[in-house]
Amino acid sequence: MAKAVVLLSGGMDSAVTAAVAASLGECAVLHVNYGQRTEGRELRAFNDIARFYGVKERLVVDISHLKLIGGSALTDRNIDVPQGDLKRTDVPVTYVPFRNAHLLSIAVSWAEVIGASEIYIGAVEEDSSGYPDCTRRFFDSFEQTANLGTKPETGIRIVTPLINLRKSDIVKKGLSLGAPMHLTWSCYKEEDEACGECDSCLLRLRGFSEAGVADPIPYRRRKDLKG
Repeated sequence: MAKAVVLLSGGMDSAVTAAVAASLGECAVLHVNYGQRTEGRELRAFNDIARFYGVKERLVVDISHLKLIGGSALTDRNIDVPQGDLKRTDVPVTYVPFRNAHLLSIAVSWAEVIGASEIYIGAVEEDSSGYPDCTRRFFDSFEQTANLGTKPETGIRIVTPLINLRKSDIVKKGLSLGAPMHLTWSCYKEEDEACGECDSCLLRLRGFSEAGVADPIPYRRRKDLKG
C-alpha cells in the first residue's frame, strides 16, 4: 500500500479504518477540531489510538469557523441534540454542513506535502445517520476534484473501507483486526459517560448488540438494540 493519511476522529468507525490502513502499510493520522460538543474527548481518543498504533506522524488542525457558521446541534449549543431515532429518513440536525469536504481538503493538502497518495476516511453509507457527505458518490466526486487541483504526480485516492458495512460488521471487522474499541468515543453529547440516547450512541449500541459483543465504553443509559 502507498503511504496513507487516515482521518481519525476518535470514533469507532475511524478507529477501525485506522486498523485497516495500519494493517496494509505506512500511515499518518489527521484529527480536526471544529468546535463540536465533545471536542476534548474526541481529541483524547485520537491521541490514545495514535499511540496504540505507534503512529508518529500526526496532525491536529482547528477549523472552529464551522462552529461560527453553526447550523448543527454538534456545534451550536442553542440547538439541542435530539433523541436518537434509527428509523429517521431525513437529514438530522446533527449534520454539520459540508463538514467532510473541509476535512478532506485538509487531508489532501497534507497528503500532497508528505507524499501520501491515499486518504482513508471511516464514512458509512448504509448504516449511518443519513448525512449527504457520507456517500461513495460524494467521495468519488471529491477524489476527482482533488486530482484536478493537485500536482499531476500526486495522484490522490480516497479510500472508504467501511462505506457499505453495517455497524455490526464494523464491530466484527474491528475485533478481527484488534482495533482498540475501548479507546474510542462516539457520543455526540457527553464526554465522561456516553449518553446512550443520541443517534451515534444508538447506532453503536445496535452494532455491538447485533455482533453479540459488549461495548467496552461507559454509558449513562445502555439499550440492547437489534434489527
